[in-house]
Amino acid sequence: MTGTAVIIPAKDEADRIGATVAAGRALPGVDLVVVVDDGSADRTGRVARAAGARVVRHSRNRGKAAAMESGAEVVRLFDEERGGPPRHLLFLDADLGETAHTAAPLIEPVAAGEADMTIAVFVTRVKLGGHGFVVRLARDGIERATGWTPTQPLNGQRCLTRAAFEAARPLARGFGVETGLTIDLLRRGFRVREVEVEMSHRATGTDWRAQLHRTRQFRDVARALLARRALHV
Repeated sequence: MTGTAVIIPAKDEADRIGATVAAGRALPGVDLVVVVDDGSADRTGRVARAAGARVVRHSRNRGKAAAMESGAEVVRLFDEERGGPPRHLLFLDADLGETAHTAAPLIEPVAAGEADMTIAVFVTRVKLGGHGFVVRLARDGIERATGWTPTQPLNGQRCLTRAAFEAARPLARGFGVETGLTIDLLRRGFRVREVEVEMSHRATGTDWRAQLHRTRQFRDVARALLARRALHV
C-alpha cells in the first residue's frame, strides 16, 4: 500500500514547527515527515527534529521551490531504501501548527486514485493584509493558461502523486511554485481537485517586511506565468 510523506519547507518557524510536525505525523497513512530548514536563523531545525521529523538544512535561504525539491529528494531516497511504490507527497506550510491535523481530506482523493493533485481551500479565511492583487494575478493567469479557475491559487497545502510531482519538474521559482504546478499539471492532463479544509496559518501583516514579501510573491508568480506565456504584458 502506498504511504504518504509530509514535506514542510520552513524558515524561522521555531515557534510553530513543532506543532505542525506533530499534527502531520498523526495524519492517517503518513509514515514520514520531512522538514526542510531553508536557512533559518533560529531553532527551527532542532525543534522539528525533536518533534519527530527528518530534517534537511539549506545553509542559506534558497526559496520555497528549492525547499520542496529538496524534501521530495529526501523522500525518494527513503522510498528506494524501503522498496515498493513511491509515497505520495503532502506539502504543508510550517506555520499551520495544530491545524495541520485537518489535512487528511487532501490525502484521501490521491490515495484513492481519484486525483493526481489536491489543493486546499481554507474554509476559515484569515485576513492577509492586502495581497489580493497577487491572488488575482495567479488566478487569472491559471484561467488563461488552462481554462480552469482556482479558488485559492496560491494555497501551498497540496498532495501529489510522485508521478505528478516529477511531471512538473523543474518547479517554478520561489513563490511562483504553486501557480506553475497547477498550470503544468493541468496542461499535461493530470487530475487536479480542490478540497475544503479547516486549516489556518499566520496572516501576513502590513509592515514593510510584509509588503516586501508580497512584492516578491508578485515577481515570482509573474515569472512563472511569463514562462508559460499566461501573462498579459
